[in-house]
Amino acid sequence: MSRPQSQAEYLASLLPPSVAGTQFGRRALFRGALGVAAAGSLAACGGDSGDSATDTKSATGTVTFGSNQSDAVPKAAYAKVTDQFHTANPKLTVKTNTVDHNTFQEQITSYLQGSPDDVFTWFSGFRMRFFAAKGLAGDISDIWPEMKGFSDALKTASTGDDGKQYFVPFTNYPWAIFYRKSVFADKGYQIPKTLDDLTALSKQMQKDGLSPIAFGDKDGWPAMGTFDQLNMRINGFQFHVDLMAGKKPWNGPEVKKVFDTWAGLLPYHQDASLGRTWQEAAQSLQQKKSGMYVLGMFVGQQFPKGAEQDDLDFFPFPEIDPAIGADAIEAPIDGFMMSKRPKNEAGAKAFLKYLGTPEAEGVSVAADPTVIAVNSGADTSAYSALQKKAVEFVGNAKNISQFLDRDTRPDFASNVMIPAIQTFIKNPKDIDGLVNSIEKQKQSIFATDG
Repeated sequence: MSRPQSQAEYLASLLPPSVAGTQFGRRALFRGALGVAAAGSLAACGGDSGDSATDTKSATGTVTFGSNQSDAVPKAAYAKVTDQFHTANPKLTVKTNTVDHNTFQEQITSYLQGSPDDVFTWFSGFRMRFFAAKGLAGDISDIWPEMKGFSDALKTASTGDDGKQYFVPFTNYPWAIFYRKSVFADKGYQIPKTLDDLTALSKQMQKDGLSPIAFGDKDGWPAMGTFDQLNMRINGFQFHVDLMAGKKPWNGPEVKKVFDTWAGLLPYHQDASLGRTWQEAAQSLQQKKSGMYVLGMFVGQQFPKGAEQDDLDFFPFPEIDPAIGADAIEAPIDGFMMSKRPKNEAGAKAFLKYLGTPEAEGVSVAADPTVIAVNSGADTSAYSALQKKAVEFVGNAKNISQFLDRDTRPDFASNVMIPAIQTFIKNPKDIDGLVNSIEKQKQSIFATDG
């Protein structure tokens, strides 16, 4: 399989040939964020054509909404979205059940097998298709033709292995190395272009009394982002995709080099990281106690709006191998799914149709400046400098991944990779034992149907 040349090609490569269809460019996928080629938008929820199998126009009652947006900024943004939906559709009320993000993510399988909410937050990528294939998500193909402003590539990202749609994309955000512009200006720091530059900068930050790289992995998943960045820089995007799919060995020289390189950087990471949440690590960056942070743009949620958020900036993870470069990034797509048997299917689909409108995305990105919209009709005129930079960063990327725990099987990510990476952080010396253990568990898990 040749190396995908775009986000759309990567997304399509995850699907069977009968489903994947045509390849589309990365700018088509994110033209909503770029604010070009705006398509006609839907009026708030009620403006459907009436041709769908489910009559959403006459929907009434309560729609339950399971949300993983437990942090203050995105929680408030989602509250504004649901309030606007109710205003436009007074016969429908959304009851939001918010669960801690990490708990929601780790318990999603049992949640879906039990009595899930009508609509729930989730992610694009492997995990969306995994739950659709297991019959744990509702088919929303009947309302997809009524949602405007989504590129064909976004439709591909929302499509299960059976060719049906199960996902409504909403926002995305890049992962990178974040820093405070004022700290770099005051200290005369330069943006590192290579791994050697990053190491030299980290040493200087230590001399200046800073923790070079903020780090918090109490919840298990944040450190996955560092692994992804290193793996794509050392082994390339296609190897990373194949590794996540179980097609490459974890105990080969390629992955050993990733952990060996990471071990060389660990002395520059904030210590005691397994007892620190990502929010606490982000606060150390905000308080100018740390110099950099490898995280998603949601790091800005820990910065007060105004001058503090305006001081936040980012740069790509530096190049390690010149032959591979630094043009592969991570920019996960967040969105929504419907449970397999919603108590209020008509109401659930009405809500999902609204969430697929430019208006809904516009409300969200205005309230939470740490994400960018994916709908081509969304209003981006009030984007902050950071959002505008994120749009350009995503648009110019050659390859885009969705994050480790979204690009692979959920049982492998949760049961194998979280404890493995945390074991590595505690003891980075036994890399051979680590990767052999991962490979053995991978073979067992991928040999089953989940």
